[in-house]
Amino acid sequence: MSAATPRPADPPARCDLAVVGAGILGLAVARELMRRHPGRSVVVLEREDAIGRHQTGRNSGVVHAGIYYAPGSLKARLCLAGARELEAFCHERGIAYERCGKVIVATHPGELGRLDELERRGRANGVEGLRRLDADGIRELEPHATGIAGLHSPATGIVDFPAVARALADDVGAVFTGCGVEAVQPRESTIVLRHARGHLEARHAVFCAGAWSDRLAVLAGAGPDPRIVPFRGEYLRLRPERRDRVRSLIYPVPDPSLPFLGVHLTRHVGGDVLIGPTALMAPSRDAYRLWRVRPRDLAETAGWPGSWRLLARWWRTALQELRWAASREALVAAAARYVPGLTVADVEPAFAGIRAQALGRDGRLVDDFVFSRTERALHVRNAPSPGATSSLAIARHVADEVDRML
Repeated sequence: MSAATPRPADPPARCDLAVVGAGILGLAVARELMRRHPGRSVVVLEREDAIGRHQTGRNSGVVHAGIYYAPGSLKARLCLAGARELEAFCHERGIAYERCGKVIVATHPGELGRLDELERRGRANGVEGLRRLDADGIRELEPHATGIAGLHSPATGIVDFPAVARALADDVGAVFTGCGVEAVQPRESTIVLRHARGHLEARHAVFCAGAWSDRLAVLAGAGPDPRIVPFRGEYLRLRPERRDRVRSLIYPVPDPSLPFLGVHLTRHVGGDVLIGPTALMAPSRDAYRLWRVRPRDLAETAGWPGSWRLLARWWRTALQELRWAASREALVAAAARYVPGLTVADVEPAFAGIRAQALGRDGRLVDDFVFSRTERALHVRNAPSPGATSSLAIARHVADEVDRML
């Protein structure tokens, strides 16, 4: 550390409530706990040297409206509530937010049944303003897109999620970086978190650790199922002179059996138009570069029975994802199915992100938010997309559970 770089403040040795993880969800949880319990001390421990380094800072920036999720699921309920709360929070804090809308495009008759199911789910979930489109309706909203039918969601938005995380951190205050948790020891009346800069003894702890959530849950006494398996998603961006090909967000009709939405085009609040992401099992939980391999991460994924059961069932999908990850031409061609005329000359590299996806021992990709308890602790075991959209609502849900523990 250079002389010009001040050392982060030392974390305290004790507090009432500890939150592990300073992504958007951990910060939202800490803020909600502080609002409910102003007389109690709340401390956030973060393993990285800054907040929001993983899923919070490496995503498409889409605020989902709640179309995809099974009615009655936690994702459905918390996504709709979270999107409303997030929009209000952004307007209050002057954070860039836009209801740009989304068009889901069917390009062949075999997709119409799945489009019907999305419309059914969206209406059951109470998504605002859903409208079915014909080919002319698609072109009216997105002149460069083509399809035989579509579904328009005007409530879908875009936001600067890292800016939201920074605003939440400002509200929390007691966020300590460089404090990766290495051991968890429940005691009779407290829980001790040993971390890279010392130890923290708290009355209760909440773990919002994203890609590392399963490890910390096991350290606290939970079982290993479900296991987090990292999926690497890579994005391209349209060159500035080609951004006019997309007005809002254009998505394909996804396979409802998988929690991935396919290759889509998304406008970002900063002006970029992204193409992607891919969804490929990664050799590490922070494999933002393809060659980053961490032996422990790789061994845990390869040694998990669910990984092989998943591949046995979805090997054709895995081969397609591998092709998209290996070939820029193939990835662009996937988007050109519903935005014809796009070529590899229109794009440039953007960034990659990691989806922390829970995978059951039986090979089932967990398609809802998952929370569990251990002694004096609550664990967020699965909160991928729409986790950021839902963060303020998830925080209320988690705080309700914490209230029952106090």
